[in-house]
Amino acid sequence: MLRDELGFEMLSGITGVDYWPEQEPRFHVIYFLHSMKNKTRLGLRVPVSGMKPVLPTVESVYPNANWYEREVWDMFGVQFEGNSDLRRILMPADWEGHPLRKDYPLGYEEVQFTFNVEEVNQRKPRPQD
Repeated sequence: MLRDELGFEMLSGITGVDYWPEQEPRFHVIYFLHSMKNKTRLGLRVPVSGMKPVLPTVESVYPNANWYEREVWDMFGVQFEGNSDLRRILMPADWEGHPLRKDYPLGYEEVQFTFNVEEVNQRKPRPQD
């Protein structure tokens, strides 16, 4: 209906939001639609359960959704039923987990400044001899 009757002929993006693992619905998937004829944009926000994060694909309506859905699946773990090629697009194929989830473990190195050089150097992992 949005494409055929209201003139939103272009899907310009899909993204996801992870609120908190304890919150339900945990995820929201946002579709960005654009009507060039009417010079109008529309953001469509769809809540998705954290227990079973699955949505139907919109690839049959907007063929470029394939790539956007793959990115959302790769980063957030939201499955898109019916997607013709749902595989990782940003992370390596053997990567475990979905990096933009709030419960994904952080891995970082502490920033070193002039006042904390000794402290940071003591905590830095060193290669074993």
